Amino acid sequence: MKRVIGIGNALTDMLVNLKSDTVLARYQLPKGSMSLVDAPLQTEISKSVAGLPYSLSLGGSAGNTIRAMARLGASVGFIGKVGPDTTGDFFVQALENLRIEPIIFRGKERSGKCVSLVSPDGERTMVTHLGAALELVAGEISPQIFDGYDCLYVEGYLVQNHELIRTAARTAKEQGLEVAIDLASFNVVEENLAFLSELVRDYVDIVFANEDEAKAFTGEENPLNALQAISEMTKLSVVKIGTRGALIKRGEEVVHVGIMAAAKRVDTTGAGDFYAAGFLSGLCEGLSLRQCGTIGAIAAGKVIEVVGTTFGEEVWDEIARYVTKVKTEKYLF
Repeated sequence: MKRVIGIGNALTDMLVNLKSDTVLARYQLPKGSMSLVDAPLQTEISKSVAGLPYSLSLGGSAGNTIRAMARLGASVGFIGKVGPDTTGDFFVQALENLRIEPIIFRGKERSGKCVSLVSPDGERTMVTHLGAALELVAGEISPQIFDGYDCLYVEGYLVQNHELIRTAARTAKEQGLEVAIDLASFNVVEENLAFLSELVRDYVDIVFANEDEAKAFTGEENPLNALQAISEMTKLSVVKIGTRGALIKRGEEVVHVGIMAAAKRVDTTGAGDFYAAGFLSGLCEGLSLRQCGTIGAIAAGKVIEVVGTTFGEEVWDEIARYVTKVKTEKYLF
């Protein structure tokens, strides 16, 4: 694996720092979940938190992963759809600025947005209106898109369109690519369990899941048992177990990698996305599972220290120093 192309919902993130979880209860939003809503409801929720600190950034689950991979030195591309507006223009330009190949289609609706409600403990609850992102259809996925790539990375949130995600995975496999997927959210898994199980068995080579997602996907309470169940469906499985790190299995090899302790836990938005970025970047360089998991832990550990998924050059420089140590096996958890 050398080059990775991601496919996902092209979204702009609005991250709001909550003083309490009252708004979650008011709108019956399960803490830590992702809910797809219509534009009026998203607008209503946004108005209910008006006045609280917020920030805007380029987002989307696969978008976060691909952007982080680019910063880690990987050769990447991104497939998505935005609206005919300045937000869509910004999205494309941001990809190009990071030397990410943009396979971006234009829809008729406004560009998608994700309102990420960040609780005081750092947990995030996402309220997403997909807008133009929802207009990406299977018919737009041509074999030529995958020329020169070795792996397709799929965000689990795309399951709102079963035909799209199945076509993308099938076409990528037919073109000789491996397929990786992040299961995204426990409620997404629960609502699409039969489809995701079929998809993983038929097309997926690499699965990323956190403990709750792995439980929803396999029915196994114990994360080690869930890891085993997933490994029977795919080549490489990763189950993230919070502050205890991650369990990784490929063939008969099982590895446990700890976390990189964050200086402060500010916002978990993008932690899973950045973990996948670090892990896949390691695979692109032919590193061991332990090294891949460690780079994933470093990237995730740094992104939870900030609000959103954007930080300065000094942090990327720090990450680069850690990764260099990992490559020489001098910095392993």
